[in-house]
Amino acid sequence: MNLDYRFRDPALAELALTHRSAGRPNNERMEFLGDALLGAMVGEMLFDAHPRASEGELSRLRAQLVNGQALALVARELELGEGLKLGSGELKSGGFRRDSILADAFEALVAAVYLDGGFDACRDVVRGLFAQRVADLPKSSKDAKTRLQEWLQARGLPLPIYELAGSHGEDHAKVFEVNCSIVEPVPLSAAASGPSRRAAEQDAAEIVLGQLTEPLPPA
Repeated sequence: MNLDYRFRDPALAELALTHRSAGRPNNERMEFLGDALLGAMVGEMLFDAHPRASEGELSRLRAQLVNGQALALVARELELGEGLKLGSGELKSGGFRRDSILADAFEALVAAVYLDGGFDACRDVVRGLFAQRVADLPKSSKDAKTRLQEWLQARGLPLPIYELAGSHGEDHAKVFEVNCSIVEPVPLSAAASGPSRRAAEQDAAEIVLGQLTEPLPPA
């Protein structure tokens, strides 16, 4: 584990990396606490970094940093998967690579630091892990559909058209295919797919935005 923190009570770190499939005690309660701590601490960082952002914008920014996929990436950087305690079933199915398990373990680890060293120590660890991630966020926290709509509205142009081209896959893993098109200032269209119609629409809008050559208006 590559965490820049030395535990006074190593048992807390061990518990944080114990998945429920390994029996009890496990990290479920610590995961709950860590989730709350991360939300507050990352929220504070965003509050300081974006003094003019609205509540909704700050919430969208935080959602980009504190979600299962993003936290699993942090967990992989810390090499948490190598130290996970899993039941035999999860171990055989590669649970140590699964985003949800890694993200939960990271949240639990944040709680372990808090329980071991207090709020300030936990805050320092979170800030160390997320400072660059906060700095790397796009200047605009608005999603692609909103930015595309505002770009067109600012020029008095017709709004984009989104069409569902189709969907396939089982209900639990369905993929939606969407087309986004505009007629002015030049006809453009883009196709994208995603796990939901909304996600596909966002990706298609992002592609159309990238195809437009005029600068976007200020967010």
